Amino acid sequence: MAESAVLEIEDLVIDFHTPRGRLRAVDGVSLTLERGRTLGLVGESGSGKSVTSLAIPRLLAPNAEIVSGRILFEGQDLLRASERQLRSLRGAGISMIFQEPMTSLNPLMRVGDQVAEVVRLHESLSRADARRRASEMLGMVGIADPEQRARAWPHELSGGMRQRVMIAMAVVCRPKLLIADEPTTALDVTIERQILALLGEMRERFGMSVLLITHDLGVVAQEAEDVAILYSGRLVERASASTVFASPAHPYTRLLLDSLPDLRGRSGRLAAIPGAIPEPDARPGGCRFRDRCWKAAAACAENEPVLAGQVGGSAVACVFPLAAGERP
Repeated sequence: MAESAVLEIEDLVIDFHTPRGRLRAVDGVSLTLERGRTLGLVGESGSGKSVTSLAIPRLLAPNAEIVSGRILFEGQDLLRASERQLRSLRGAGISMIFQEPMTSLNPLMRVGDQVAEVVRLHESLSRADARRRASEMLGMVGIADPEQRARAWPHELSGGMRQRVMIAMAVVCRPKLLIADEPTTALDVTIERQILALLGEMRERFGMSVLLITHDLGVVAQEAEDVAILYSGRLVERASASTVFASPAHPYTRLLLDSLPDLRGRSGRLAAIPGAIPEPDARPGGCRFRDRCWKAAAACAENEPVLAGQVGGSAVACVFPLAAGERP
């Protein structure tokens, strides 16, 4: 494992056992997250990004099976770790912010007690000291009058406030890796910007590395230095964020960028990507994106492209990668 990396995922394969049979959700994904950086893992719903993130702390559903691969956190293979080792890492070495805070917070516990519980699980503090630490952290994430808010129930807080509580729980023990799975889902644009800014501030304050799971390249543009694009369980492009936004190499990445609103205020309809991600048991042969791609040709059906080589600064899995500035 590279000394500069806090996380390395190598050739990860994950199946789900379902009434329809064994379905492959993640198919050979490899990622590296450097220390102190944010990696945006991007894709539409069904691409496998959340499954990949849940595999890191081993929080997959009971019907999921990690078939092969390695997940190295600071050199330790988490797929070989015992449950006791994982419990000590979750919340301390690795923390996670989930999509919907209302379903992630315990409705029967006051929010301050939930933050304090994380502290007491990993540090030898009295109940009173843990509560003080929780109040301090609630204030640090921008919750006004934190001592009073610590006594609130989750349903008494707004969506943005609940997400701040989730961030407080995730960073209170100063983890080295923070996984943020669609952290601004269902929040309005103003609150979304505040939450993203807060995540950036917490990363700088505690020196964390962040794996940011999102379907929105606009979020990546604001927060991430590096980007990995997932499609139908496989990586199709990996590069620095600046490279992806300046000159995407995969047609799917180009279409994702074209679907973003124009920040310069130009009017017109937003571009849409035709079709939908295929179901795991109905993927086409060859390139999985070819049925939706404007560049598809007979060669795209022959073999499945692999992520290899460099095209304009990107590692790309495409038979016909894009030239600089190429559009549909």
